[in-house]
Amino acid sequence: MKKIIFVLFVVFLSFSSKAQWLWDYGISVGASNYLGDIGGKEKTRRDFIADLKLAQTRYNIGAFVRYKFRPKLSLKLAFDYLRLQGDDKLSSNPGRHFRNFNFKNDIFDLGLTGEFFFYENNDLGNTYRYKNGFRAYVFGGVGGFYTNPKSSYQGEWVKLRDYQTEGYAYKSIVLNIPMGVGFYFTFDKKHRLGFEANYRKTFTDYIDDISGNYPDKPSDSYTQGLILRTNELPATEISDNPGAYLSHTWGAKRGDKTHKDAYMTLSLSYSYVIRGKSSFYRSRYKGGFFGRSNKRKMRKIRAKF
Repeated sequence: MKKIIFVLFVVFLSFSSKAQWLWDYGISVGASNYLGDIGGKEKTRRDFIADLKLAQTRYNIGAFVRYKFRPKLSLKLAFDYLRLQGDDKLSSNPGRHFRNFNFKNDIFDLGLTGEFFFYENNDLGNTYRYKNGFRAYVFGGVGGFYTNPKSSYQGEWVKLRDYQTEGYAYKSIVLNIPMGVGFYFTFDKKHRLGFEANYRKTFTDYIDDISGNYPDKPSDSYTQGLILRTNELPATEISDNPGAYLSHTWGAKRGDKTHKDAYMTLSLSYSYVIRGKSSFYRSRYKGGFFGRSNKRKMRKIRAKF
């Protein structure tokens, strides 16, 4: 995985070294949420946003650099830090509620995406000065992220991967596929304000540390309590719902392993635009359009008429 991230950097830098159009760099800030085994209301696991728990929306911040290498195409390298969080107490589904699990996960995400501009207006207001513009785009690509789920247990946040809570040692660095839609306004040719919705399909089901079944009963009481959390519920809740309580035990179903986890972000961004010159431009106009050599050429041309 580390090699893949390194390759992403190299590929982007190789494009940047041959830049012939505009490129910009900036920062972003926004909201994040996830789709996994914790969430929803009274129903079981559902796909996409139907299973989101909006109360568990958290934050994301990031930085990026973007290279426009074709009139309709850009390449973007972005790094994001975001938090994902969930709590079974907020669900009215008995299976989830009596599982009584909670988690938070600080994600470090690196992604390389290609942007296709499906709508452009490079002269907002029809001023014929082309200083202000608007672009809307769709994007997709490849990325990787660092995951380290934790759960609040006995007054502290415990790293769950170390305990193999389902008897499986899942990886801390995982691939994902970012995709989505966005737009940005350009002001005075150099400043851009944008918005982006980014959905990341992942190749892990352990962002929340839940996937399949409870493991065999561990030998130490601390790990037992960390994995099987129904005993933390009030006694009145347990007595009123003995069936839901008893369904959570060693070897029983803990999560839905038929779906991988995913997460999404909604971000506002600001970036600064830098105009580049192509290799053709440098070889054709060494002194620039206003350099001495071109001034002499322009005077000679005018003298002929």
